[in-house]
Amino acid sequence: MPDKPAAEVPIDALLIRALLDAQARDQIPNPGALTLAKVAEGWDSEVWRLGDTLAVRLPRREVAAPLVRNEQLALPGIARRLTAIGVRVPEPIVAGAPGSGFPWAWSIVPWIEGERGLDVPRPQRTVWAEPLASAMRALHIEASDAFPVNPVRGRPLATRDAAVTQRIDALADIGTLDPASASALRSIWRAGVSTPEWGRPPVWIHGDLHPGNIVAHEGALAGIIDFGDVTAGDPAYDLAIAWLAFDQAGRARFVAATSAAYDASTWRRAHAWAAAVSLTLLAHSDDNPDYFRLGQDAAAEVLAHAPR
Repeated sequence: MPDKPAAEVPIDALLIRALLDAQARDQIPNPGALTLAKVAEGWDSEVWRLGDTLAVRLPRREVAAPLVRNEQLALPGIARRLTAIGVRVPEPIVAGAPGSGFPWAWSIVPWIEGERGLDVPRPQRTVWAEPLASAMRALHIEASDAFPVNPVRGRPLATRDAAVTQRIDALADIGTLDPASASALRSIWRAGVSTPEWGRPPVWIHGDLHPGNIVAHEGALAGIIDFGDVTAGDPAYDLAIAWLAFDQAGRARFVAATSAAYDASTWRRAHAWAAAVSLTLLAHSDDNPDYFRLGQDAAAEVLAHAPR
């Protein structure tokens, strides 16, 4: 059955034009002259392209409204670090507020030219390994005490044990996972749970890092988007990208390029998080075949290749 919830507030060009006219004129001269077209609609937000170089990002549900505000608060510092190494992020140019009948924060951000990383075949993603490793090292610095709190991302794996175990059981019951795969994923998860937790101060993490939130341009890594789940905690959550994005060759280069920034325990937790994310994709992508395939491919990588 379709999983994506319905929008709670209708978003259309008239609404966005009203928001632009009321709040964006100081930062963007004559915004009404720029073309406007909807380009993406996810579970939580919509993205509309504004002219050639900008985009408007608006939450479509109340539960997602804090995600845009999180980006407005956290991305300026993150953008400075990642842009310096050549990886663009959607730092808000206009931090919009409720108004014109729209009840939540919204943003105008740079348009990052390229294609979804999800649409780049795994073997071709290997060239991302070094720049993505550099981006992780630049992102994963100690966070201020004011970081946005996320109830799931970056926390100890034990806090998700019941949910992940139930998901394995449910996917096995409906045949999405065969018995051998279910057993192996359970073992990988349990190994992660039993690994020592992150014992250092919380570091900034993206919180939803997968190929759908990576932008590639002419094959190269161009940007990382959708920081709505940005928080601080264990970097292992982000490092699950080693299995979500790469094949064995790309993953080896990605791990090597981190220059020993992460210890073996962190990689074991990352392996377990990759299993958990693949299970989530398999369980909740009935209406999105691209993400269901990502779940299948990621689970295969998790099962085939353990961390170093």
